[in-house]
This record gives sequence, structure tokens and C-alpha cells, in this order.
Amino acid sequence: MPDFKRTLITAALPYVNAPSHVGHLAGCYLPADLYARFKRLRGEEILFICGSDELGAAITISAEKEGVTPQVIIDRNHTLNKASFEKLGISFDYYGRTSSATHRETAQQFFLTVHDGGYLIPREVPQLYDEEAKMFLPDRYVEGTCPVCSNPNARGDQCERCGTYLDQTELIEPRSKVSGTKPVLRATKHWYFALSRFQNQLEDYVESHRRDWKDNVLQGARSWLKAGLQDRPITRDLTWGIPVPLEGAEGKVLYVWFDAPIGYISATKEAHPPDWQTWWQDENTRWVAFLGKDNIVFHTILFPAMLMAYNAAKAGAGSNPSSLIPHPSSFESSFILPDNVPANEFMNLESQKLSKSRGWIIELHEMLERYPADVIRYAIATMLPEQKDSDFTWREFQAHVNNELADIFGNFANRVLTFASKHFENKIMGNRKELDVAGNALLAGFGMRAKDIADLYERFRLREATSETMDLARSANKYFNDAEPWKLIKSDKEEAAKVIRSCLEALRALAIYFAPITPDASKRILSTLGSDGSEENWDNAHEPKLHGQVVLGPIEILFHKIEDETVAEEVKRLETMAAKVDAVGAGVGAHHADSALSTSGATMVAPEHSALISIDDFKKIKLRTALILEAERVPKSKKLIKLQISLGDEKRQIVAGIGEKYTPEQLVGKMIVVVANLKPAKLMGQESNGMLLAVNDENGVVSLVAPEWASPDGLEVR
Repeated sequence: MPDFKRTLITAALPYVNAPSHVGHLAGCYLPADLYARFKRLRGEEILFICGSDELGAAITISAEKEGVTPQVIIDRNHTLNKASFEKLGISFDYYGRTSSATHRETAQQFFLTVHDGGYLIPREVPQLYDEEAKMFLPDRYVEGTCPVCSNPNARGDQCERCGTYLDQTELIEPRSKVSGTKPVLRATKHWYFALSRFQNQLEDYVESHRRDWKDNVLQGARSWLKAGLQDRPITRDLTWGIPVPLEGAEGKVLYVWFDAPIGYISATKEAHPPDWQTWWQDENTRWVAFLGKDNIVFHTILFPAMLMAYNAAKAGAGSNPSSLIPHPSSFESSFILPDNVPANEFMNLESQKLSKSRGWIIELHEMLERYPADVIRYAIATMLPEQKDSDFTWREFQAHVNNELADIFGNFANRVLTFASKHFENKIMGNRKELDVAGNALLAGFGMRAKDIADLYERFRLREATSETMDLARSANKYFNDAEPWKLIKSDKEEAAKVIRSCLEALRALAIYFAPITPDASKRILSTLGSDGSEENWDNAHEPKLHGQVVLGPIEILFHKIEDETVAEEVKRLETMAAKVDAVGAGVGAHHADSALSTSGATMVAPEHSALISIDDFKKIKLRTALILEAERVPKSKKLIKLQISLGDEKRQIVAGIGEKYTPEQLVGKMIVVVANLKPAKLMGQESNGMLLAVNDENGVVSLVAPEWASPDGLEVR
């Protein structure tokens, strides 16, 4: 990795149509803070930026449901989230808002630069229009019947029942959520970002990081590139957003996916007005972007392409970016690209997907009412979904707090400080050279192991770094037990003093090593030891530093244990919330990937709270292996692919919404699993005689479910 002078750290802007929850903390904000705090402890120059994403249709819909203005929604949730992050010790250097005047000006200037460079293309496109309300309808202002699962209340952008991502024009019998009438199709003008023209540059950019990006990030980016990039609309007919700064674009705003990442830049401008460009346009700055996996494509494909377009426009490359995408250092006003995008997977809750709509959720502000920030931070750090989805359970939360924080780290601190208070007048005895041999070895070992932990931080293996840090506390406890100062004090008080001084030095070092994870506890320990922490540094934390004869501060319990009754109450609280939502008939809200049956649009997700079926009901479904013989795209559809399959004793045609993940050429010869006894259906004029099994992710991209071995086609699946 090149030597950089400074590190810009960003955390994905939380969308404020609702409060942030524990899944958001695990996916993005805690990992970013662990890394930022670690970098500061090494004395490095960093800037940690975040803020609220406050525009878009989801905000207006939330406002309309409550009968308030969008400003009320964003002010409330911005304030709530910001306060939660502060209580959790998330150490943002600046926390901005995309509703600010600075952001509006920055986003509009960015738009105009890219537009003038020839990378924004106006197009006439069909869109649903409410004749009674006299307005074009944004996606979420339309409902209708899902063409995939026949859900009568599917949204214009996604069906919440089956998870399929939709175009509003695909809905059957659409209706306006404004007037309740049936809208009509009318032509409207929108601007499209020429994403397809950056295919080669983005492939080079992504592959240049094949050795340092996490595999989930690489594969997420590669899947989009492999499917071939398409131009994307960046404007909408909406009132709540940043107005498009062009004549003839009245009533149109920037699509939130386009303006939101520009919020990193506008927040930096607000944080550092004179020198914001140092953080965004200096080749000596390294940008690390933390986010959850649902944002991977925005930070590895879409926003980098936007920055490339801006850079090329500033350089005068015009509308032919393939001729030259200059290195960011080669001309003025050139933005850097993310050097690393350490995205996490998703966190489940008690083995189920987090879901606001069905009450299966832990909101941060509520969790903070019941637990100290440090225990939340530590427990979540041990469960981070770095390589795959993880599962938060209250029992595991209790175990990490009780068995590790309280019984290891907290216990060591309490034993040492209590012993010093009782036998040495609550003072740090002797000088920093007066440690016993084993104590010197303990601290030297800390120094060696701290280098390994630092390497884990630098490679974004934060869960393992947390575990290794707790192992340091284990070794300190072992030293205390092996030295047996409670015996030594009776025979050799001077030697016992060396042991306790060694333990106090170890406690000081542990406070530094734990500072990224449990900042409040670390601050309290250092204060007790007579330090304000300002001179502490990760790389020399193992070196003895305590001043002799310093009177120790008050001794207090660092971490209180969580009782079984408390855990039972938490589980009951979850179940009660979910039951209340079920009682009022709330729909299923999937947080991320679900097992699915795929047909026209992509998926049919089994609702998690649907009525249970008997084994006899299940036996009615005939699942069989099938071999794909031929595949071709359905005309005028980006998603649908027509498949000719063999079920062993017969051949059939099915239509599946898998065109955003697979090309027809990739599918021929694959073995799949299909529902073989489904009534035929017509999808965009094509007859489909079955459904295939697939997994649908947050972006609507599907992956086939297939036998792990090449089974003959036509076999029954049980």
C-alpha cells in the first residue's frame, strides 16, 4: 500500500425515514469508529465524516402517513440518530445533513459539471401520471399487483412480499396513492447518467484492488460489471429533493442515489471550509469508505463513475471518457476514489431478519436507555458480520458482557486497584523501572502482540482484533494469578509492590488497547491512574509510564453483569412487538436476502409470519432438478430470460427474472431446481411453465439455487 499523509474515513449516510438500529451499527458505524479511533491512537491524521441522508420519496411518504411535513421527519430522526451515535461514542469529526444549503449548492455544482462534460443525457421516457392530482408519480407513490407473486399492494419500486425490484410500469392495475385513481402513461423528460461509458475504467479500478478489498466487495462489484453497466436515471418528478439546476427541469429533483454520496464532500466543506480539497483532491489522501453490503455497488461502481465523470469533465475530456481518465493528481479539481471499501454483511436478530415493518428490531436509542455504550460496543464488535451474515442474540450478548468484559477485563482492573488501595495506601509505588522480571516480560509481550492487533485493524479484521485484545487481558489476569501477590505481601512487601506496579502498568496499557472498543471504560481507567490520555499512543503503550507516588482515583465497577431475567425480558419484548405488528396486519419487511422461488420479476419470498402448513400441504409442491438447454432474453425486459429446460422425461419453457445477474450464455448447461407442478402463466407475452429456486439480495440481484453435485435432470427434490 502506498504511503499516504492522511486518511479520510466515511461512514454511509443513514437514511432518516426511521431511527437507526443495531444492524446499522454492526454493518457500518461501529467498524468505522473502531478503525478511526485506532488510527488516532497511532498519531495519524484522519477525518471521520458522516451525516444524515434526508431527501427522497421515502421521506415524503413517511411524512404523509403522519400528517406532517418532511422537515418534521428529518429533524426528528436526524436529532435522534445523532444523539444515539454520540452516546455510543461514535467519534465523527463532523456529522452533516443533505438538507443543508452547502449540500444543495455542492450537489447542483457537481451535476452541472458532469452535465456540461456530456455525461448526463436527457431522454423522453414513459411514466405514470395521475390525471386527477395532475402530477407524475414517483415510484413509491404507485401501488398495484406484482407481476411476480400477484401481491395486490406492491410498490412501484419493489414488491415487499416477494422482494422483486420493479419498474412502476410493470405493475398490473396500478393505482395512485395520491388520489386512488388509475394513472396513465405519459412521456416525461429525465436525465440519465452515462454509466455504461465507464465500463472499462471501472473494471480496471476494481481489479486494481483485487488483493486488498474484501471478497464480498470484489464479487459484488464484479457481478455488476459482468452483467454490463446500463445508463441510470438521476432525476425524478418530486418536490422533496435538490432541484435540477437546468431550464426546462421545473418540478424535477436529483435522484437520492446521485446526491447522497456527494454528502460526504459537502459535509467536509462544512467541517473544513478553507482546506476541504486537501481531503478530496490530494493524491496523498487515502479514502476508506465504510458501509453495509447493500451499499457496495454505490461505492465501488456508481459514485466512482460519477467522480470519474467529474474529473474528466474538469480535464476537458468531454463526452469521450474512454480516451482518457487522468490520474487524480494530474489536473486541478480532481477527486480521489475510494482506496478501500470494507463493507460488512448483514446482522440478523435472534436467527431472524431484522425488520421494522414486523417489529423485529432493536433501535439504538432504545438499547442505549437500558445498557451502557461500552457493553453494546464490545458485544457488537465480537459479532461483526465481516465475512458473512452474523446473528445477534441476547444470550450471546449476555455471555460476552459477563464472561469477557466483566470477568476478564473488568475483574483484572478491580483486583489490581483494590489490592493497591488496601496494601499500598492507594498509591502507585516505586518508579517505572521497578517491575519484576515476569512483569517486564508481560509488557514486552503486550508490545509484540499489539503489532499483530494493529495489523488486524489495518486489514479491517476488527472482530478478530477485538478478540485478540481481550486475550491481552487474559494474559494480565494470568500474570496476577501466577504472582500471587496476596501471598507475597506477607513475606516480601517490596517484591509485592513490584508485582502490583507491573499490574498497574499492564492496566494502563490495556486501557489504551481497549480504547477503540470501550472508550469510556478506558478513559475512566486512565483517569484513575492519573492520566488524561492525551499523551497515550498505541505503538508505545507497553512501555512503563506511571509516575510513582501518584494517588489513585476512585475505584468503581467497570462493567456490571447482565442477569438471566434481563435477557428473558429482552426476548419477550421482541416477541411482544412482533405480535402487536402481526395483530394489526402489518406486511412482511425483508431486511436482506431471502430464499425464494423465482419467476418473471425475480423472486417469491415465503412470508416469515404466514400461516404454518402441514406436511401434506408441502407434499403438493413438486420440486425437480432441471437442466437448462437454451436461454435467451425476453425483448424489452432487462430482467426476464426465457429458458428451455429438461426435466428428464419432458422439456419445458419457463421465464425467470434473473437477467441482471446472468447472461443467457452463462445459463446454458446449468442444473437448477424448479417447481414442476405450477399452473402456466404468461409474462410479457411469454408462457412460463414452472418456477426456479433462487436467492434474492437487497439490490434485487438473484443467484440460482442448485444441487451441490451434477445430478441428473428430472430427479425429485425433497
